[in-house]
Amino acid sequence: MQHAVGSPLPPPHQPGQGPAAQHPGPHQPGGTPRRGPVPPPPPGFTAPPPPSGPLRPAPQPSVAPVPHPPAPQHSPPPRHVPASGDVTGQVPLPPGGPVGMPSAPPAPAAPDPTATTLAVLLIGPAGAGKTSVAKFWADHRRVPTAHISLDDVREWVRSGFADPQSGWNDHSEAQYRLARRTCGFAARNFLANGISCILDDAIFPDRPAVGLGGWKRHVGPGLLPVVLLPGLEVVLERNAERSGNRRLADEEVARIHGRMAGWYGSGLPIIDNSQFDVPTTARILDDVLARAIASPPSW
Repeated sequence: MQHAVGSPLPPPHQPGQGPAAQHPGPHQPGGTPRRGPVPPPPPGFTAPPPPSGPLRPAPQPSVAPVPHPPAPQHSPPPRHVPASGDVTGQVPLPPGGPVGMPSAPPAPAAPDPTATTLAVLLIGPAGAGKTSVAKFWADHRRVPTAHISLDDVREWVRSGFADPQSGWNDHSEAQYRLARRTCGFAARNFLANGISCILDDAIFPDRPAVGLGGWKRHVGPGLLPVVLLPGLEVVLERNAERSGNRRLADEEVARIHGRMAGWYGSGLPIIDNSQFDVPTTARILDDVLARAIASPPSW
């Protein structure tokens, strides 16, 4: 539609009329968007003259559409298919094969007598090697160890000593009992301070009250008795090498050795060291003590 120059402008469209009513806007369906009140012009403002010629709609600035960045494409993780092709989802299955037998649990380590605080009683006849083995065993331990020899303690008595070579009587037995109590007292003190001890004595199985039973009373039930019992020929040979009151008559040695044979069948461990030197006998003693620690003998 065209209008002549100078002709009055057509009246504005009323709400609900005109093209705007036929083409609702995207944001206001069914009508034109409402505008707020127009503020009055400032003072001295002169409206420009109306344009001549046909009215044309003002060109709208073209707005280039803003391209949206493409959504990131996540490629699926590569599926690892083993050579056998046996998979479950994304988890490859292990290759098949026979199932091995379960391994047996490790056996408990045997107790080490060289690193354990203990008290040992070495029993045997004169000439069995008790003192030599006890000293060597005590010298080569990994923990502090004392050697207590009953004969040495008995010889602490200088004047009035009851020499067993003169015969066994009440006087000699009283000194023997006193020496045994002294050795037991010393052993308890050593053990209370973390020091092992080994005692040696020639006691008989047929006299438990003054023999093994007495040591058990003075030291305690934890005492481990071991018997050294070589052959008679070996005992006689070793006794011949002694001197002083430590050397006994051959008849006495044979008598003592015969009585010591009663330890067989007693349940105590017995070492026949007839063919062993002192270091070998000490190693065997460690083996015997390891078994005695694991299963203490009843005595």
